[in-house]
Amino acid sequence: MSIEVGAKFQISKDIKGYYNSARSLTITNLSGGTVQFTLAEGKGHGSMPLQHLQYLVKRTELTQVASKRQYLHDEQSEEEIS
Repeated sequence: MSIEVGAKFQISKDIKGYYNSARSLTITNLSGGTVQFTLAEGKGHGSMPLQHLQYLVKRTELTQVASKRQYLHDEQSEEEIS
């Protein structure tokens, strides 16, 4: 799993309270070992260590949402295989 600027993550119900009850967060900047993000519905922004983000993803507290770009890329790959 690659964490890059523009990646969107759905927040599980268990930890929504820590993120102003937002449904998702979007990565806005990666700098060294720190990730900056904005929360959906205009509920704020924040930052955390990259390691902590990876930990939350591993525990399924955050689930990466496939971007439209990735979806289109996957479709093109399927067409090339056929």
